[in-house]
Formats: sequence, structure tokens, C-alpha cells
Amino acid sequence: MKRLAVVVFCTCFLITLIPFWIVVLTLVYREDRAFPILKQERVGKGKIPFYCYKIRTMRVDTAEVASHEATSDQITKIGRVLRKTGLDEVPQIMNVLLGQMSFVGPRPCLRSQTTLIAARDAENVYDVLPGVTGLAQIQGIDMSDPEKLALIDGEYVRRKSMALDLKIIWATLRGKGSGDAIKLKV
Repeated sequence: MKRLAVVVFCTCFLITLIPFWIVVLTLVYREDRAFPILKQERVGKGKIPFYCYKIRTMRVDTAEVASHEATSDQITKIGRVLRKTGLDEVPQIMNVLLGQMSFVGPRPCLRSQTTLIAARDAENVYDVLPGVTGLAQIQGIDMSDPEKLALIDGEYVRRKSMALDLKIIWATLRGKGSGDAIKLKV
């Protein structure tokens, strides 16, 4: 029943956002003439890799690295707005629809982030689906501190409940944890 509710919600959400998709994807494409949806291989539940979808916010020639390893000059103009508001994450609703992610859970990392993967493994983080938002994000903890992130992700796994998920979603909607690990030049 829960899965059916998620499928219905995600489908309605994606359809409702058609005007958003048209405008944003056109702006992203016009900036540097590249496909506006990015798919990156990430580590999922059970450490099974999957493709995570995002709106492309960095120049096409940017190497695939974690946000905290990128520089602000690699971000496109529209990408700055999308990253600041978190709108670049909206395509992950497709990952939720496909059952690869949940709305709430530890944020999925790149396969190259081996220190984080090992630290999360010790905390049983891969026992749950990764999320679009999570406990660490609303606390402002990003992937630049793998040990601290793994501890908070492990805490989420141990405390996981509908009440905690709703608290995290509410905090995310209020703007907690929004922003970017990349220091943007003004």
C-alpha cells in the first residue's frame, strides 16, 4: 500500500511539474548546449550501484567529482540558482518512482568516495534506501567529512521512523540544509 501511494504521488508530482521541466531544462540547455539531465552512478541500498538523476548544473567539461571537490567556476549561471534552491535534485523523484531511492535517507555517494563507503558500511547505512534528503543534510553535514557523515547516517538508520522522516521533510521544506558544499563566488 505504501509503495502504491509513493508511485501515485511521484507520478502526479512529475506531471504537475511539466511547466517547470520545460522552462528549467530549456534554460540549462541554452546555457551550454548540452543535455540538461545528468545521470551519475551512485551507491544504493546493499551497495548496489544505480543511476541517480539530477539537473545538470556544471559545465559539460567538468570531471565527475563530489560537490565539495568541485570549484565554483565549474558551475553554470543557471546551475548556481538550481543548486542554491535544491531544484537540481527534483529529477530524483524518478529514482524514488523506480524504487532506487526514498524521499528520506542517507544521500547516495559516488562509487569513488571509498572512505565514505567504508565508514557507512561500518554504520550499516547500506541497509536502507538512499534519500533525496536526510538527517545529515538538515544538520548541514556534507560529504567532505566522511566519518561525521557516516555517524549521522548511522543514527538515522537506527532511529528510522515515519515521525523522523516527516520531521526531516518538514525541515528540508523550510530550507534547512539547503545550499551547496561548493563555495560560490559572488
